[in-house]
Amino acid sequence: MGRSLVSFAAAILLIAVGAAPAFAEEKPANGTVTITTGPGVLPAWTSADIAIVGISPGSVTTSRFSTSATITLPIVAKTGTANATAGGFRILNTSDGTSFSCRIPTVDTRARVVDCVTDSGYNTALFVITDIGNRERFNSATTATTIFQDMEMRLSAIGASVLNARLDTSVFSTSVRSATGELIVSRDR
Repeated sequence: MGRSLVSFAAAILLIAVGAAPAFAEEKPANGTVTITTGPGVLPAWTSADIAIVGISPGSVTTSRFSTSATITLPIVAKTGTANATAGGFRILNTSDGTSFSCRIPTVDTRARVVDCVTDSGYNTALFVITDIGNRERFNSATTATTIFQDMEMRLSAIGASVLNARLDTSVFSTSVRSATGELIVSRDR
């Protein structure tokens, strides 16, 4: 019995070692990710003295009647399903000047998160991607392009908690669709 248990444990160890995942290689990529606030989100933020601004080369544009804000970020690298951007955005409390920066956000379509490097230097999954409406892939002789459309996003529990605490507000919630997104990424084949 003892020898069988040892043999079984050794076999499991060999299987686990042989099945170790390969690490994906980071590759240069280009494209854009756009994240647009959901219905009612920007007006609710504005009434609570919360604003959003871009961190270059990222940008934020507000719709004509200030009903939504769109964050646009360039894609610079791809590792597996993670798409790294340049720049970022900053959410700030305009009444007291406190802010939260989301730098070099990474959109991971498999993990279904938008991860940020914060002002403190740690990573946090700010948004959770709850649904991806449409996916398309186009290959040419030299490039592979993937398009993700109608990505529905909500603030993660940690994201809402950090934003509310850092900006001294209660306007951030996980119960509403915070944003929709679109990702277009191309890389050399």
